[in-house]
Amino acid sequence: MEEGYQNRTAFIKGAKDIAKEVKRQASKKVGRSVDRVTDEYSKRSYNRFEEDGDDDDYPTQGSQDGGYYRGDSQAANEDEGGHSDSTEGHDEDDEIYEGEYQGIPRAESGKGSLAGGPGSVRAGAQQFTDVGVSEAERRKDQEELAQQYETILQECGHGRFQWTLYFVLGLALMADGVEIFVVGFVLPSAERDMCLSEPNKSMLGVKNDRKELLFNRLISFALSTGLIVYFGMMVGAFLWGALADRIGRRQSLLISLSINSIFSFFSSFVQGYGTFLFCRLLSGVGIGGSIPIVFSYYSEFLSQEKRGEHLSWLCMFWMIGGIYASAMAWAIIPHYGWSFQMGSAYQFHSWRVFVLVCAFPSVAAIAALSAMPESPRFYLENGKHDEGWMILKQVHDTNMRAKGHPEKVFSVTTIKTVKQMDELVDIGTDTPVWQRYRMKIMSLSQQIRNNIVACFSPEYKRTTFMLMAVWFSMSFSYYGLTVWFPDMIKYIQKQEYDSRTKTFTKERVEHVTFNFTLENQVHLQGHYFNDKFLNLKMKSMVFEDSVFEECYFEDITSIHTIFRNCTFVASLFYNTDLFKYRFVNCKLVNSTFLHNKEGCMLDFSDDFNNAYMIYFVNFLGTLAVLPGNIVSALLMDKIGRLRMLAGSSVISCISCFFLMFGNSESGMIALLCLFGGISIASWNALDVITVELYPSDKRTTAFGFLNALCKVAAVLGISIFQSFVGITKAVPIIFAAGALAAGSFLATKLPETRGQVLQ
Repeated sequence: MEEGYQNRTAFIKGAKDIAKEVKRQASKKVGRSVDRVTDEYSKRSYNRFEEDGDDDDYPTQGSQDGGYYRGDSQAANEDEGGHSDSTEGHDEDDEIYEGEYQGIPRAESGKGSLAGGPGSVRAGAQQFTDVGVSEAERRKDQEELAQQYETILQECGHGRFQWTLYFVLGLALMADGVEIFVVGFVLPSAERDMCLSEPNKSMLGVKNDRKELLFNRLISFALSTGLIVYFGMMVGAFLWGALADRIGRRQSLLISLSINSIFSFFSSFVQGYGTFLFCRLLSGVGIGGSIPIVFSYYSEFLSQEKRGEHLSWLCMFWMIGGIYASAMAWAIIPHYGWSFQMGSAYQFHSWRVFVLVCAFPSVAAIAALSAMPESPRFYLENGKHDEGWMILKQVHDTNMRAKGHPEKVFSVTTIKTVKQMDELVDIGTDTPVWQRYRMKIMSLSQQIRNNIVACFSPEYKRTTFMLMAVWFSMSFSYYGLTVWFPDMIKYIQKQEYDSRTKTFTKERVEHVTFNFTLENQVHLQGHYFNDKFLNLKMKSMVFEDSVFEECYFEDITSIHTIFRNCTFVASLFYNTDLFKYRFVNCKLVNSTFLHNKEGCMLDFSDDFNNAYMIYFVNFLGTLAVLPGNIVSALLMDKIGRLRMLAGSSVISCISCFFLMFGNSESGMIALLCLFGGISIASWNALDVITVELYPSDKRTTAFGFLNALCKVAAVLGISIFQSFVGITKAVPIIFAAGALAAGSFLATKLPETRGQVLQ
């Protein structure tokens, strides 16, 4: 019995040794074949780069292409059959433990390798050696894949598939452009609709504590400038950019656009001001992922000679988003009649219709993106050969059919995939569901963290810090100035309006009926006896140190109207919106308020011209970037990314000094258009070079991080530049010019990526 047991043990051991030897020999054979094919394929790739042909030139099939093409598929299949025969009849019960090939000991073998023992030291050294070897192999695989992938894209050509994807991803980029403008356009209407356009803090239960007042002023400033959206987009860019490198470009973009659409929809119906802003914050978190994912996604379908040009054409959709938002705001918001009301609790005014319409690009992008495939480069980087091959074949066949060559066959049969280094996590079947998800989330978070740390590794540290400086300087100056321009126009309008103010002093009015609009007047030390104010509007009216005796107020609507140090004796207020906060240090003697108007009156009849000017200015400023987009697209691949980036930044820096001559509305609008048209070329070049400087497994992570930093700089620039409105022009001009000069200088230190394959 004992002898039989020993014989069986020896038999199993011998079988294991034989299986090990078979696998070792097979791996050597495969390795030699891969090296031979790689050398031949790389040689073929470089020969193709030296040829001056169009997209219709394709490699001939034959043995010169190695085992990647259909001419050698039969030999490859025979090789595979030999491998299968060598392991045929192998007993699954005696299968070799998989961990032995990964340097992971058996569970029962730990007895001989206790902590501190010689076995543990050798195991640790072996583990570090295996990690280093695996990392080197992975890097080599990525370099080989980059060369082969570029050649495959050239065989697929540039045609219908890329143009279809161009418009689909353009909708996502358009949604980002719309999001930037939505809050700025609707906030004045939303504040007035929700009774926040005046300093009526009592309606929110705000106390008169100085700290609370300061806090609310800071919050009010952040909200009034639309910075709430930038905070959301900052979080979204970082989050979705990191996830896109782990779960895929298409899936991450679909999730982010869905979040944007859902909360944009909710924000158009909520009635509370705080709830509205919270929904816009989450909407910004969703749309924040569009820029880093869209550019990375599209670049992985473009060959080297098409990449710079077509990524620049894609930037035009951001401009289209701004034009769409401005046009819809002008067409919808001023029309107060486009509204309905359900009782006194629910009101749906025209600005809510505008918010709803602005969600259409995001919804359309989701519908169109659902029909598009994942990036094949992402699949190949993650070891999914068949999925990546099928998508590349789809690209090839779609373009060939559109060009009238449906008979051309996709000749690639095998594509290099990158060695995977995924960590194995043992989750037992009896583990609770919530704990499984928790472990998956922790594993995903660790992978994302490793990706972010890798962007600051010695290999990419200098590039990352240089790009951080360029992104920050450009965003600080661009967003600061683009918000400063409209504020300066408003300031000029206010100065002109205040210059027409009429002042009346010590007037005495008795037995007079006022039934016409009172606007832009100041009444000092007046005395009004037995006067009637009937069915009128008071706009920008100030009554100071005046006495109202036996006066009657009925059907009064007021905007920016205040009574200061006034005395009301035996007066009656009926159906007015003259609430208590409009009376500052006033005395009410035997005066009565009856049937005060509830809520806030939203009426654009007096503000239509101002609203039209705001939307028109943004429309012109956005449209002005069209020439810059066209020039950058046509020259990006001719003069290079660095020359485009540095040159545009220098010209933008020089144009800043012309701002000193903007003393009128028309002058400021012209300067806004000039600055926008010049600076857009540098933004396009920066997007292209950011995509091309990082490898595929870190591309969206790095892009998302830099885009999040861009939003931080935007918030800082807007806050600083707005604080100087009406004080001085010199400081914003010096800040903007200095930041652009620094950005253009640092841009010249970046490596040129024109003519390089996508890492």
